[in-house]
Amino acid sequence: MSELLVDFITSLDGHASGEGWPGFWGLEGPEYLAWLGEQPEATYLMGANTYRLMSGFAAGEVPEGQDEFRPEEEASVDELTRASKVVFSSSLEVPLTWANSSLVRDDAVESVRAMKASGSGLLSTIGSLSLCRSLLRAGLVDRFRVVMFPVITGATGEERIYDGYPDVALEMIEHRTFDGRIQLVEYKPRVLEHPPLGTPV
Repeated sequence: MSELLVDFITSLDGHASGEGWPGFWGLEGPEYLAWLGEQPEATYLMGANTYRLMSGFAAGEVPEGQDEFRPEEEASVDELTRASKVVFSSSLEVPLTWANSSLVRDDAVESVRAMKASGSGLLSTIGSLSLCRSLLRAGLVDRFRVVMFPVITGATGEERIYDGYPDVALEMIEHRTFDGRIQLVEYKPRVLEHPPLGTPV
């Protein structure tokens, strides 16, 4: 059975990106980059918006406000290009132009449920906030990992990650600090039907 990892890179205040900020908020360091390079092979799951954005980067489109990719950003996009990717969308058309990408039009939750049951490798989300929310709500997520960068993007932050989430209990299974400033926390999630009841006095 495959394992499903929801994987986010965020500002401290829970934004997935920020207007005018470079990739990794410009704060990645050698320890963090080395850790990224050690990650196991995975099949990446994404929705149409993330596909359009990332495939554009792979085709040479530079993020707004930048003249060119930094080497770290280019290496990250190249790695994703080589990886297997599954895109859930009813609006995209085949064939998908980004290498190693497959389009699935069926319901994402049921498709991922089937992929988990029949597979043996790691499934990992990238971006795709609504997809991640749906998979978590359905109880399909085995690991929930967040790497927080030391910025608060209150004025420029975009893509608030946790809006619309159910209540979730999180059991920590790993934590780590990279380069003295970047914090990784990883949890086993459990969706709650209601908040835990208070302990009687």
